[in-house]
Amino acid sequence: MTALDWFVFVLYFGGVIAFAIYQSRKNVGIEGYFLANRRLPWGAIGLSVMATQASAITFIGTTGQAYDNGMEFIQVYLPLPLAMIVLCVLFVPIFYRAKVYTAYEYLENRFDAKTRSFTSFLFLLSRGMAAGIVMYAPAVVLSIMMGWDEIVTIAIMGVVTILYTMVGGITAVIWTDVVQMLMMFAGIGVALLVLFAELPAEVGMGDVIYIGGIQQMWKSIDLSWDLTNRYTLWSGLIGGFFLALAYFGCDQSQVQRYLTAKSLKQSRLSLIFIAFLKVPMQFLILSIGVLLFVFYHFERPPLIFNPVETALVENSHLQDEFALLNSQHQQTHELRRVATLGLLQARRSGEELGPWQDQIQEHDQQLALLRRESKELVKEVRGAASNDVNYVFPSYLIKYVPAGVLGLMIAVIFAAAMSSLDSELTALSSATIVDFYRRYWKRDASERHYLAASRWTTLLWGIFAAGVALYAGQLGSLIEAVNRIGSYFYGSLLGVFLLAFLVKRANGTGAFWGLWGGMLSVFLVSIYTDISFLYYNVVGAVVVVVIGTVFSIPRTEN
Repeated sequence: MTALDWFVFVLYFGGVIAFAIYQSRKNVGIEGYFLANRRLPWGAIGLSVMATQASAITFIGTTGQAYDNGMEFIQVYLPLPLAMIVLCVLFVPIFYRAKVYTAYEYLENRFDAKTRSFTSFLFLLSRGMAAGIVMYAPAVVLSIMMGWDEIVTIAIMGVVTILYTMVGGITAVIWTDVVQMLMMFAGIGVALLVLFAELPAEVGMGDVIYIGGIQQMWKSIDLSWDLTNRYTLWSGLIGGFFLALAYFGCDQSQVQRYLTAKSLKQSRLSLIFIAFLKVPMQFLILSIGVLLFVFYHFERPPLIFNPVETALVENSHLQDEFALLNSQHQQTHELRRVATLGLLQARRSGEELGPWQDQIQEHDQQLALLRRESKELVKEVRGAASNDVNYVFPSYLIKYVPAGVLGLMIAVIFAAAMSSLDSELTALSSATIVDFYRRYWKRDASERHYLAASRWTTLLWGIFAAGVALYAGQLGSLIEAVNRIGSYFYGSLLGVFLLAFLVKRANGTGAFWGLWGGMLSVFLVSIYTDISFLYYNVVGAVVVVVIGTVFSIPRTEN
């Protein structure tokens, strides 16, 4: 990074943190720390919810996912508007009128303490792990930029986010998220403009869309009913619907947001706002990955995008094999580049396109084979599979984005990471204090005591997330990893709330054993079947409702 990049980077973060702390000055007591004294407007809440969900994983993992697999991941987000309508009608009014601090606090009012504690514990477990993945994402960027050790990067990231979250609470988090979400929108626009600016002069937008089209990269809808296919229209509409309903309706990091609203109407407006904005935003981010795929038809991509893995192989006993693959990769890419330019010229002049398309297809297959072979070398050297997909977008930024703009883009990625991490920490802290510490250990302490305990808990969860982050690099695509972790828990959590809302005769015993049954069913399905992880959410929810209903039937005495 140049001095200009550092200036943009430091100026942005200094301003955002100062703004966040300033906004939190009106917080009063533990309600102010966790719920901003229920005084925030719907626009700020909506942007904060989006920022929480659109972490650095979205920029790093999603773009890499689209580079490898095209637009298919968009199918997961298609049912989001419908899920938001259900939340506005069913979930939000119940939570808001109950005047609770956490979603799980409501379950004790409806069922019993053991159901509340179990669901809260499952949330803490799943979100604690997910927070670690969120923290790891920017470490990917800095490891490329600076050659810093990922441990150092994770430590810096954690310290900055933990400090302003500890001081300012949810108010600092939400107003920081607002600024960072606006920065993310700006970052998407800048990334798209720079991509098109770096293309050859004779290649226009129509050409880019056309090349992506003939390569099937824009194909986003798969009508297959194959349950083992991770991303189809049906896994998205069914599994994705249950995932969205669970995430936005049962996850404390989301529920906590709309509990800060001034009124029930404001809470609902924040979710409707997300319903309109989230899918187009996700489409644009995925488009960056597809455009990178097309861009690298004209510029040669690295054989391995992760420079650390490249250096390991180049300095190992397999260096000669890797050098041969690299040479073949360079030659094959040049042939594909020439064929791509030939195809575009033939398209303009009305000539036959088939031969050019056949050449591009052949070269694509050769390049894919060379990448697979190089990843096998990486696996042999480091003893673990390559996590190359997470380095596609950062690698492009470092090499092609001009000074100043690079600092902005790095700030955007850090903004995305921090906006999710701070939200996770406040949610984890609120569930720990309200659902466990205040419920079981210190029932009648002062507001000052709970506030101090909340800040210490934020620190401890930050340390835990950092520990998970050290392992996150082995999980492959980060966007898929965080959704997969959530899918192990979310369906069962959703099932408990559906049982509470829809089955009037359901009781605490039924809910508790239903939750155990849901978790066990998801575990068995993940072990003994190959169905898409998105369906785990459906399995867990349905099993909880069925078992919970059956176990709630009162026994008759003979």
